Amino acid sequence: MSKKKLKKLLRKALKNGAAPESATACGDSERGSASSDGGAGLPKTPAPAATRDWLNTLGLPRGAGASEQFVIGALVGAGAAYVLADEKLRGRIMKSVMRLYTGLAGSVEEFKEQIADLKAEIEAEQSA
Repeated sequence: MSKKKLKKLLRKALKNGAAPESATACGDSERGSASSDGGAGLPKTPAPAATRDWLNTLGLPRGAGASEQFVIGALVGAGAAYVLADEKLRGRIMKSVMRLYTGLAGSVEEFKEQIADLKAEIEAEQSA
Protein backbone atom coordinates (compact mmCIF):
# COMPACT_ATOMS: atom_id res chain seq x y z
CA MET A 1 0.00 0.00 0.00
CA SER A 2 1.40 3.39 -0.94
CA LYS A 3 2.11 6.08 1.59
CA LYS A 4 -0.50 8.42 0.07
CA LYS A 5 -3.18 5.75 0.18
CA LEU A 6 -2.35 4.92 3.80
CA LYS A 7 -2.49 8.59 4.80
CA LYS A 8 -5.81 9.00 3.00
CA LEU A 9 -7.28 5.97 4.77
CA LEU A 10 -6.02 7.16 8.16
CA ARG A 11 -7.41 10.66 7.63
CA LYS A 12 -10.77 9.24 6.57
CA ALA A 13 -10.83 6.83 9.50
CA LEU A 14 -9.90 9.51 12.06
CA LYS A 15 -12.43 11.92 10.61
CA ASN A 16 -15.22 9.36 10.84
CA GLY A 17 -14.12 8.06 14.24
CA ALA A 18 -13.82 11.53 15.80
CA ALA A 19 -17.46 12.51 15.22
CA PRO A 20 -19.40 12.55 18.49
CA GLU A 21 -22.51 11.04 16.93
CA SER A 22 -20.53 8.10 15.56
CA ALA A 23 -19.64 7.04 19.11
CA THR A 24 -23.32 6.46 19.87
CA ALA A 25 -24.35 5.13 16.47
CA CYS A 26 -24.58 1.54 17.74
CA GLY A 27 -27.32 0.55 20.12
CA ASP A 28 -26.83 -1.26 23.40
CA SER A 29 -28.24 -4.45 21.87
CA GLU A 30 -25.27 -4.78 19.52
CA ARG A 31 -22.78 -3.81 22.20
CA GLY A 32 -23.87 -6.58 24.55
CA SER A 33 -24.33 -9.35 22.00
CA ALA A 34 -21.99 -12.30 21.78
CA SER A 35 -22.00 -14.77 18.92
CA SER A 36 -19.78 -17.54 17.74
CA ASP A 37 -16.76 -16.65 15.63
CA GLY A 38 -17.12 -18.52 12.34
CA GLY A 39 -18.17 -21.76 14.00
CA ALA A 40 -15.10 -21.85 16.23
CA GLY A 41 -17.23 -21.50 19.35
CA LEU A 42 -15.30 -18.45 20.59
CA PRO A 43 -17.44 -15.51 21.73
CA LYS A 44 -16.70 -12.14 20.19
CA THR A 45 -15.75 -9.28 22.47
CA PRO A 46 -17.56 -6.17 21.30
CA ALA A 47 -15.38 -3.15 20.54
CA PRO A 48 -16.36 0.44 21.36
CA ALA A 49 -18.68 2.01 18.80
CA ALA A 50 -16.11 4.60 17.67
CA THR A 51 -13.60 1.84 16.92
CA ARG A 52 -16.16 -0.11 14.91
CA ASP A 53 -17.08 3.00 12.90
CA TRP A 54 -13.59 3.91 11.74
CA LEU A 55 -12.71 0.28 11.10
CA ASN A 56 -15.87 0.03 9.02
CA THR A 57 -14.44 2.74 6.73
CA LEU A 58 -11.52 0.38 6.06
CA GLY A 59 -13.98 -2.22 4.80
CA LEU A 60 -14.17 -4.42 7.91
CA PRO A 61 -17.56 -5.55 9.16
CA ARG A 62 -18.77 -4.38 12.54
CA GLY A 63 -17.88 -6.61 15.46
CA ALA A 64 -15.03 -8.30 13.61
CA GLY A 65 -13.21 -8.93 16.93
CA ALA A 66 -9.84 -10.39 15.97
CA SER A 67 -9.84 -8.46 12.68
CA GLU A 68 -10.10 -5.18 14.60
CA GLN A 69 -7.12 -6.08 16.75
CA PHE A 70 -5.15 -7.13 13.68
CA VAL A 71 -5.86 -3.88 11.83
CA ILE A 72 -4.95 -1.76 14.86
CA GLY A 73 -1.73 -3.75 15.31
CA ALA A 74 -0.93 -3.44 11.61
CA LEU A 75 -1.44 0.33 11.69
CA VAL A 76 0.72 0.74 14.79
CA GLY A 77 3.39 -1.48 13.23
CA ALA A 78 3.28 0.43 9.95
CA GLY A 79 3.67 3.71 11.81
CA ALA A 80 6.60 2.38 13.84
CA ALA A 81 8.26 0.98 10.71
CA TYR A 82 7.82 4.32 8.93
CA VAL A 83 9.33 6.25 11.83
CA LEU A 84 12.24 3.83 12.22
CA ALA A 85 12.96 3.78 8.47
CA ASP A 86 13.00 7.56 7.98
CA GLU A 87 16.26 8.91 9.41
CA LYS A 88 15.25 12.59 9.19
CA LEU A 89 11.97 11.97 10.97
CA ARG A 90 13.72 9.90 13.63
CA GLY A 91 16.20 12.76 14.18
CA ARG A 92 13.40 15.31 14.51
CA ILE A 93 11.55 13.10 16.97
CA MET A 94 14.68 12.61 19.07
CA LYS A 95 15.37 16.35 19.08
CA SER A 96 11.80 17.03 20.16
CA VAL A 97 12.02 14.45 22.92
CA MET A 98 15.31 15.93 24.15
CA ARG A 99 13.81 19.45 24.12
CA LEU A 100 10.80 18.19 26.03
CA TYR A 101 13.01 16.40 28.57
CA THR A 102 15.24 19.46 29.00
CA GLY A 103 12.23 21.73 29.46
CA LEU A 104 10.65 19.34 31.92
CA ALA A 105 13.88 18.97 33.90
CA GLY A 106 14.26 22.77 34.00
CA SER A 107 10.68 23.14 35.20
CA VAL A 108 11.26 20.61 37.97
CA GLU A 109 14.38 22.46 39.11
CA GLU A 110 12.51 25.77 39.07
CA PHE A 111 9.72 24.20 41.13
CA LYS A 112 12.26 22.90 43.66
CA GLU A 113 13.74 26.40 43.99
CA GLN A 114 10.29 27.88 44.57
CA ILE A 115 9.58 25.28 47.28
CA ALA A 116 12.93 26.06 48.94
CA ASP A 117 12.12 29.80 48.85
CA LEU A 118 8.71 29.18 50.42
CA LYS A 119 10.26 27.04 53.16
CA ALA A 120 12.79 29.76 53.88
CA GLU A 121 10.02 32.39 54.11
CA ILE A 122 7.96 30.21 56.45
CA GLU A 123 11.00 29.57 58.70
CA ALA A 124 11.78 33.31 58.74
CA GLU A 125 8.19 34.13 59.77
CA GLN A 126 8.19 31.47 62.48
CA SER A 127 11.51 32.60 63.97
CA ALA A 128 10.49 36.27 64.01
